[in-house]
Amino acid sequence: MSGRVFILIGSIAASISVLAGAFGAHALSDVLGERADVYETAARYQMYHALALVLVGLLVRRYESKMIRNAGWLFLAGIVVFSGSLYTLAITNDGLWGAVTPVGGVLFVAAWLMMGVGVWKAPRTSTPTYYTR
Repeated sequence: MSGRVFILIGSIAASISVLAGAFGAHALSDVLGERADVYETAARYQMYHALALVLVGLLVRRYESKMIRNAGWLFLAGIVVFSGSLYTLAITNDGLWGAVTPVGGVLFVAAWLMMGVGVWKAPRTSTPTYYTR
C-alpha cells in the first residue's frame, strides 16, 4: 500500500475536523453548553492526528517499514475512538463515553511510538519517492 492512502485519509479526517469544529461552534453551541470544551478537544485532537496520518503517508513513501504503516492504522483507530467518543459524550451527555476515550489515547500513544521506532529501524529507500509516481 502506498503512502497516498494515508495522505488521503488524513486529508479527509482534517476536513471533517474543520467541519465538526465549525458545526460545534455555531450550530451546536446551544446544545453543547458547558460541554463545548469537550467537543472542541475532540476536533482539535482529530486535526492533530489527521496531520499525523499525512506524515505517515510521507514517511511510508520514504522508508520501507510495516511499523510505520501500522502506526497509520493506529492513528486512524485513535481518531475514531478518542475523538468519536468525545463527540458522542459532548452531544449526548452520556458519561459512559468518557470511559472509552482513554482507549483512544492509548492508541495515539502507541501510534506515535510505533512511528518513531519504525523510522528508527527502517532502511531508507535508495531514492526518495516524494516526487515520483
